[in-house]
Amino acid sequence: MGNVLRLALVDPNDTTRESVKSMLLGMDLVWLEAECSRYEFFADVVSQTHPDIGLVALDHDADKALALVNKLNEATPDCSILVVSSSTDGGLILRAMRAGAKEFLTRPVRIEDLLDALTRISERRFGRGESKSRGSTVIAVAGATGGVGSTSLAVNLGCVLAANEKNSVALVDLDLCLGDADVLLDTIPDYTLVDVAQNITRLDFTLLKRSLTKHSSGLFLLPRPVQMEDMSLISPDDLQRVIGLLKATFSHLVLDLSKSYNAIDMVALATADHVLMVTQLDLPCLRNVVRLLTSFGQMPGVTEKVRVIVNRVGLECGQISLKKAQETIGREIFWQLPNDYRTMVEVRNNGIPLVEQAPRAAITLAIAHLADALSGVTRKEAEAGEPGLTSISRLLKLWPKGKGSPAK
Repeated sequence: MGNVLRLALVDPNDTTRESVKSMLLGMDLVWLEAECSRYEFFADVVSQTHPDIGLVALDHDADKALALVNKLNEATPDCSILVVSSSTDGGLILRAMRAGAKEFLTRPVRIEDLLDALTRISERRFGRGESKSRGSTVIAVAGATGGVGSTSLAVNLGCVLAANEKNSVALVDLDLCLGDADVLLDTIPDYTLVDVAQNITRLDFTLLKRSLTKHSSGLFLLPRPVQMEDMSLISPDDLQRVIGLLKATFSHLVLDLSKSYNAIDMVALATADHVLMVTQLDLPCLRNVVRLLTSFGQMPGVTEKVRVIVNRVGLECGQISLKKAQETIGREIFWQLPNDYRTMVEVRNNGIPLVEQAPRAAITLAIAHLADALSGVTRKEAEAGEPGLTSISRLLKLWPKGKGSPAK
């Protein structure tokens, strides 16, 4: 769960409790582990669920609530107490702090104040230096046009990341109309993005993973809707909540964008830590990269996250040179993936990812190096292949002995 804070909530008032719940469900920093409507039972709830934070509402009965805060502080010192009240009385605030509350918020709770309080608690628990590294990494994979291989990269990158037993990886197919990530993995999902989005308030960690389809590689898939008419049932707000829930559950989240760059895709771009822009070395693709980068410049923070990935390098059909491509788009090429038409056609038609079909193929190793780069592993470390450190070393273990050298 990374640096996601697990929270238990007690508030005898149904209206205010639901208001706080709806705010918490949209955040990727916190997971609502349990809720309670009685002060008398909350200590038992905390002892059974072991949350990082106990949120106690004071308004129903301040004396009972503060006695509960004091009890929790003595019995479960690892649980940070956050109290909420409509009162701004200095005496009440002082009593709450003396009872052991770490943060005091006044109603109506503003989301920015709640985020600040949660961030301070997170920094105290994990430390400023560790907080970011413990979180989930979100990778958005986008294409300069259709047919450049962005979905193939998203699927196979997810499978490579999932090959590391330390990672938990989910792939979300955001091409709501024509997405085919499920086909590339030869799966028939029971649930789709629509099912998760419509039941987001009722899902916990266990139900969430049951709603996703787990592939033999370890990758979890959340596919696009089955029926095209269901596309309208997913709003940008729905996706924001789904992403927040997935970030609270998985160490890596891969988002396969559509080519329409609609409102759903914009949420993915804004949420991502890395945006992989997949292109080929031809003029229409490079022209689209320039257009997209210009458009992304209107979205704060997105352009800086874009990594240009050139696919099918080595095609014998008059490709534009890498130097000319970099001059055209005005930035460096982040990664190159070699052309391996025969291998890719085979894995696509068989519905088997590269890590299982061809773990030593040049294209597979290139994607593994990319996974390492996105994870902060240097190329030198990756090429050294230190056991347990890199995607390369793990992939080579998948290849049966006697199968020969990597494909050229």
